[in-house]
Amino acid sequence: MKKIIAALIVLILISACGPSAASSSPTADLPVLIQPSPAPEDSTQPTLAAGPTEELVVLATPVCIAPEPTQVDIDRALSFAGSLFDTTDWDRSYTVNNDSVAVTWYSELLYSIVFLEALIFPCSYEEPDLDSFFSVDNWQIVFGNYQSYNYVTECRNDSGLRLYKFNAVDQGIEYNIRYWVVNDSDTRVITFMIVLPTVSEVLMDDYASKLFPQLPNCQ
Repeated sequence: MKKIIAALIVLILISACGPSAASSSPTADLPVLIQPSPAPEDSTQPTLAAGPTEELVVLATPVCIAPEPTQVDIDRALSFAGSLFDTTDWDRSYTVNNDSVAVTWYSELLYSIVFLEALIFPCSYEEPDLDSFFSVDNWQIVFGNYQSYNYVTECRNDSGLRLYKFNAVDQGIEYNIRYWVVNDSDTRVITFMIVLPTVSEVLMDDYASKLFPQLPNCQ
């Protein structure tokens, strides 16, 4: 367990020193990911394009916001799970990064981790951006420090809520992982990952139904 706690501390320090991470694992470094919606190269000048009748058409320049989290972002991240993990079984910590807020719950008793990250996309995002962001390359980074991992399935509902499911092995222990992606606003995405040993599947279902009753599992 000391190895897990030490690794968590390193993860949080790494996350605080660079761009936001997509997720966490019991022993994994929080990955550094490139936001899929970069600011335009020239954000001060409008783009001129010739229309079909050779008239000049002014295309609107995307309006971007500051990437730094506000107090509202911090409060949102800390309150997202309500009081579900406010028990003696779980210890909570959080960090505020350049473009995200990360919250980690760790249970030595359950040998488990829950990780939330509120990501800020300054120039907004669309579904194809998220498809690219949460891709095979991303998962290889997320689960890079596991002994092995296996993609199981994914699903989403009509409101855009996504759920990715994985199995993984770390230090000889088999884990079930559920990873949700929430379109929280036009510029905010919340990821929520629960990592529990496979023997705790009933507890996983309980947490999932309380946090995401609209998509607790993939059928």
